[in-house]
This record gives sequence, structure tokens and C-alpha cells, in this order.
Amino acid sequence: MRKDVRILLVGEPKVGKTSLIMSLVSEEFPDEVPMRAEEITIPADVTPERVPTHIVDYSEAEQSDEQLYQEISKANVICIVYSVNNKNSIEQVTSRWIPLINDRMDKDSRVPLILVGNKSDLVEHSSMETILPIMNQYTEIETCVECSAKNLKNISELFYYAQKAVLHPTGPLYCPEEKEMKPACVKALTRIFKVTDLDNDGILNDAELNFFQRTCFNTPLAPQALEDVKNVVRKNMSDGVHDNGLTLKGFLFLHTLFIQRGRHETTWTVLRRFGYDDDLELTQDYLFPPLKIPPDCTTELNHNAYLFLQSLFDKHDQDRDCALSPDELKDLFKVFPYMPWGPDVNNTVCTNDHGWITYQGYLSQWTLTTYLDVQRCLEYLGYLGYSIISEQESQAAAITVTRDKKIDLQKKQTQRNVFRCNVIGMKGCGKSGFLQAFLGRNLMRQRQLREDHRSFYAISTTYVYGQEKYLLLHEVFTESELLSEADLSDADLACDVVCLVYDSSNTRSFEFCAKVFKQHFMDSKTPCMIVAAKSDLHEVKQQCSVSPLDFCRKHKMPPPQAFTCNTLEIPSKDIYTKLTTMAMYPHARLRCMCACNRCTFCLCQNLLNSDLLQSVKTKLYTAVLHSCVPLGPVCGPRLSEEAVLYRLARQAVL
Repeated sequence: MRKDVRILLVGEPKVGKTSLIMSLVSEEFPDEVPMRAEEITIPADVTPERVPTHIVDYSEAEQSDEQLYQEISKANVICIVYSVNNKNSIEQVTSRWIPLINDRMDKDSRVPLILVGNKSDLVEHSSMETILPIMNQYTEIETCVECSAKNLKNISELFYYAQKAVLHPTGPLYCPEEKEMKPACVKALTRIFKVTDLDNDGILNDAELNFFQRTCFNTPLAPQALEDVKNVVRKNMSDGVHDNGLTLKGFLFLHTLFIQRGRHETTWTVLRRFGYDDDLELTQDYLFPPLKIPPDCTTELNHNAYLFLQSLFDKHDQDRDCALSPDELKDLFKVFPYMPWGPDVNNTVCTNDHGWITYQGYLSQWTLTTYLDVQRCLEYLGYLGYSIISEQESQAAAITVTRDKKIDLQKKQTQRNVFRCNVIGMKGCGKSGFLQAFLGRNLMRQRQLREDHRSFYAISTTYVYGQEKYLLLHEVFTESELLSEADLSDADLACDVVCLVYDSSNTRSFEFCAKVFKQHFMDSKTPCMIVAAKSDLHEVKQQCSVSPLDFCRKHKMPPPQAFTCNTLEIPSKDIYTKLTTMAMYPHARLRCMCACNRCTFCLCQNLLNSDLLQSVKTKLYTAVLHSCVPLGPVCGPRLSEEAVLYRLARQAVL
């Protein structure tokens, strides 16, 4: 909505333009009328629409044509004043003023016109019979008001209609010639209907209508008022009401009726509440609310956002198969001006056997968008009406901005739920297969994927110590096998964990990983894992000064992790869990997560599981049992090991 309104009064000399302004300001007819009134501003708190209003007078005797043209270009609405008792002033409306104004305006940005018949106190008849054909000829004319500056008749109404023509214009909504709403208005109201149709059954039931009413007008409708509305629709169209609910056709009919009866401010209130501007486009402020993201912080969806997305999924999963078919996905995105997800999304997230995005894949894609492009996520949530359905100020309320990663490292704990792993390796080493295996696709299924639908991202969930986390894999694309400083950008280096992949069947593959590590990650705090891909093939000796295993020992990394996606079953996700664990606990990067029986961690695990330690544990348990539990028949039932340990712990505390 505009922040102010500028009204210009034009017309032939002596028709009463200045008198109208003076009568409005002083609320009485002036004894002396100047040649031209100075520009006045009516404060917002005394106008019906609560918007400051500037009223500008024009005097042919005092102003030049150039000044008139300037005022026309600045005006938001123009009142063409004529005298109801002067036939020539009426003829000048069409022969002079409307052509003059239109010549100074672009065809697509013409200002609304108000015809003002002044001096109605001097005649007993109305000029409307003469004016109606003019109104029908020129669609830019909003309305006509007959008034009298002398007896103050319709003076306030005149300026109210002028203000209303700017703030609630008819032009974008309705076509008088066709007597129907314009396509842009129908499109906007259709989106509003679909957003408000919370159960996606194609009708607005009483609960949904009341929610819509509260959202737009801050008050619910009484049961009888609801029935009255539906009865009006029933009387005018057979398919406007179905199962006692309002259909889309009925919803559109109601707004057509509002506009035809001059109540287009009702439709505008609805449109603006759902984010539309005067051109029936969603405003930038609505789609992109302010969101401050400090450096080294990431963005995630919060719990309320996931609940909203879950309800949206349930709303469109008509066959309840926990996946969205192409038709269901298309229906979900009908409220968008374009299709936001391309075919590459199916290769980015988990899908079912039909290739349809599963519930987990659906949430994963939203998580990916939020992490990589939060502004795009805000835009998407805006189209879906998040702020309205969730009753939040804006969709920025759906976003959690994580704390600085440096603080996580200092505190040795993190509150984040999404971790990024950059997958780096020589061309052809198996990076793409590594990403697709994370989504549960073995080599056979990967061969069915189209190259033009390829994705450089893969995201899914893993569980670390019982906590569900999202792991985002990003395949870093390298142009050549020769590494240079320009090969890896800052974006390629910014991640929570690095996965260096080499082809265990290619003698030159590991050397590339070693160079990448030494150039970019050897002195960083980012944990790294080396993956020996294609482990189902014959392993060859790498042409490097040091073997992969010795390289890992030297740099205190876990030993190379063997990996293959050439399996009959779904590839194992253990390696991805390890990557997520390393990302969550980068301070523990020296801990080994293997069973090599060589590193410190494995040696300690072997000691803890040894027979010697088990026998010591048994003897300690027996001694504690005898010290804590008195002997004899009055002892009662034998205590469990957990109870004994609990008593021992209490004694230690006391």
C-alpha cells in the first residue's frame, strides 16, 4: 500500500476547484476564494485510510502548461471538476481534460480519474445521465461524485473516493467491459484459496473460512453470517458451494460481487494481507524479509518450520504412500509462479522405486535449500504462505541462524543439525557414485540416471549417538587432474569435514588427494577422511612417495576407508555416519573409527575387551556385591548388577 496519496484537482475556470478544497479544510464555504489554494496535507490520523493525503489545486490563470504537466505526472489520482449547471464545462471533460491527461501518461500506468460535478445546489436535476456514457467510454474513470462546496454536500466523500481510488484501485482487479475479474486478480485469489485450503480438499469449510476471516479482518464470522455468505453464493451459482463448503468458483464469485458493488477495498485487504502490491505481484518485503546472518554462521529450518512442511506434505500426499508423485508435486507448487524443483532434485535426495521424492527426501531438499540459499528458501516459504498459516510476522521466523563455528570449536560441542562434507578427488575416481550411494543407490541404479539430470549435491539423514543429523555432500568439480591454487575456491574449502576420494584401482589417483590435503587442509582445523573408492576392483599400488595408510598415520587421520557402490543391496551408510561424527566432533579428529588394531584407539578398545580386564571386572563386581548386601535369609531378593552399581555410585557421591 502507498505511504501517501497525492490528489490533483483540474477543470475549467470558475467550476469551483478552489472552493472545494477550502470547504474541506475549514468545513464552511469561504467568503473570499483565492485564485488558487496552496497545497495542503491532511495528516494520516484524520483520513479514513490512515494515509497522509496531499491535495493540489490548479489554476489556469496562475500556472503554465508546463507546470500543469508536472503536476499531472506527480499525481496519484486526478479529480476533473465540472459545474453541473455549465454544459461547456461538462463537454470539456472529454474534449480537453481526459485526452490531455492520457497524453501525459503511459498506457500501462494511467492514474485513476474521478469526475466531480460541483454546484449541485444550483440545480434540481442530476448530471449523471450525461456523465454515465463518458464513464462507460473511459475505463480509467473510477467514479463520479456530485457535490456542493457551498452547502458542503459530499465534500468529504469526494476526497474519500479519491483516496480510495489510489489505495484500492479497481483497474488491476476488474474489467468493466467484460464484467469479470482480470486474469492477474484471479491468479492471486486462486493462490490465496489454495493456501487457505488447509486440508487440500478443494473447498473452504467453516473452520477454514473463519481462519481466513481472522487472518484478513482480525475477527471471525458468526455461524449465521457464514450461512448467509454461502446462501448468497448458492443463489447465484450452482457449483459455488459443495458439501457445505465454499469452492474456488464460489470464492472468486464473492470477490467479483464485492468489486461490482464498490467494495473492492475488501478484496484489496485480502490481497495485501497475502503479500500483494498494487500490480498484483508479491512484494519484495513479503518474499524477502530481513534476516541477518553473521560470518561463519549457517542457516537451518527450526522445529516449527519442519512441522509446517510436514503438514504441507501430508496435505498433498493424497495416496498416503509417503512419497510425492509428479502430479502431487505439481499440485504442491501450484501456488508458485514457476516450478522451483527441477529434475536434478531427484538425484539430490532419496526417492522411492518409482523415482518419486520420499518424505525424507522432501525434507532433505528443503534443508539443502535453507543451507545453501536461505533467501531462496524465504521466497519459497512466502509463496506457500508460511507466515500466514503459522501466524508469524514473516517467514524469517522459520530460520535458525547457527552460532559461529569458532565458538563450537572452543566449546567442543555444536547445536547444529546440518553438516557439509566436500567430496574432492581426481576426475573419474568415483565421487558421483559416492554421493549417489548415500541416497541408497547401488551402481546398477546409478547407471539408470540421466547425465543431464546430474546433481553435484546429495543430502540425507544419519544418526550419530542416537541424534538425527543431516549430512550434505558436495562434489567439488575439478577441471583437470593437475592441482593448482585456482582449482579450489573459498566455497570449496568452506565445510565441516572433507572427504578425499581416490580410485584404489588407479595408480595415480591418490597423489591428487595428497596434494589437495597438503595445500589446503594440512594446517586447517577441518577434519579429513580418505576414502579408497572402487574397492571391489583389484587394488593397485599408488604412485606416491608414501602409501595411503602411511600418509594417514603421518598426518594423524583415520586410515583409508574402503568403499564400493557395486553391491547387490543398498550400499552401507556406515562411512557417512563416520563423516557426520567427524563433522560434529572436529576436536576429536585424532580418534580412530576403524578396527585396524594398530592405532591408539583400537589398542585401548582391545584392552577394554580383553579377558584379563573382564576377569578383573567380575572380581570387582563380586567384592562390591558382598560389601553392599548383607548375607542371610533376610536379605530378600538378589540385587541386579545395575542396582549394585547404583548403590556404589550413591556411596561415592555421599
